[in-house]
Amino acid sequence: MTIKDPKPTRMPHKTAITLLAVLISFSVILIFNLPASGQEKRKKRPASPRIQWINQPKSTQASLPPNAQHLRFHSKLINQEIGYCIYLPPSYSESKKTYPVIYTLHGNGGNEFTCLDSIALLHRGIESGIWPEMIMVLPNGGSSTFYKDSADGQFPIESIFIHEMIPFIDANYRTISSREGRCIEGFSMGGRGATRLAMKHPNLFCSLFCQAGNVPRLLDTFDAASTEERKTMLLGEKREKWEAEDVYAVTQKNVDEIKNKVRIKIACGTADTGHLETIRDFHQHLKQLGIDHTYLEIEQLGHQRTKMMSAFESSWFDYHVESIKRAQQTLQR
Repeated sequence: MTIKDPKPTRMPHKTAITLLAVLISFSVILIFNLPASGQEKRKKRPASPRIQWINQPKSTQASLPPNAQHLRFHSKLINQEIGYCIYLPPSYSESKKTYPVIYTLHGNGGNEFTCLDSIALLHRGIESGIWPEMIMVLPNGGSSTFYKDSADGQFPIESIFIHEMIPFIDANYRTISSREGRCIEGFSMGGRGATRLAMKHPNLFCSLFCQAGNVPRLLDTFDAASTEERKTMLLGEKREKWEAEDVYAVTQKNVDEIKNKVRIKIACGTADTGHLETIRDFHQHLKQLGIDHTYLEIEQLGHQRTKMMSAFESSWFDYHVESIKRAQQTLQR
């Protein structure tokens, strides 16, 4: 499938913003003003991983966006049915084309219904001619799993997603079933998970959009913890397990593949005190490794996904579209 340049038509912004773009080495910093009042309150997050494998929509989610469905697939790894939501573009039922896929990972405490507004935005943009037709999949990652495989085997979330869900989607829907047509993104825990998965499996994705996903140095946490403390942690007692999941170590290990295969976009608000420090750290890590990427800091924005989306709604998926276009051009050479 050939991705055409998006048409210049743009949907109106919901929020008035002032933009200042500054180009620096390997990054772009974008600043705009948002009102300081009405900041969304941060909820206390659970310390231990947990998941309900199939969820029901909240009352506000009873009506799914157009062309969206809530379905389930069977995981052999846990012998469970797992819920997911999927959006199929308007021409899907009448065509024989294959389509790119965006996997959108939810934040901590969410489930497969959390990012329905991403589906709604994508659908509006496709209907308006802003973006080409694409599929979107919303996996269920549970709470505090960070899209990793837990050491005790109870929550093999990464393995389910990489080794079961992606192959299931490719086998049952008309996808571009290679990295040239596959994008990954997420907010908060979803952004953290998407970043690590893209850096760990650069052969699977052509585009990453990390939305305020904190990127901590896991080996620092391991070294600071006692043996007894590690026994209670998601990744357990063995250092090699932590090292295998540390995004800094993984990025350095796969640096050449990442440079050649994955386009990276990172965005975070300057008032997002729980996430900005590690995101800046990872930004510097990418610069030191010579990995080109786009980096945005949004002035006065807290940990507020809906405000971030609203401010950039007319260009929210542009980066993925351009990544797919470039990946396919490279494939055709």
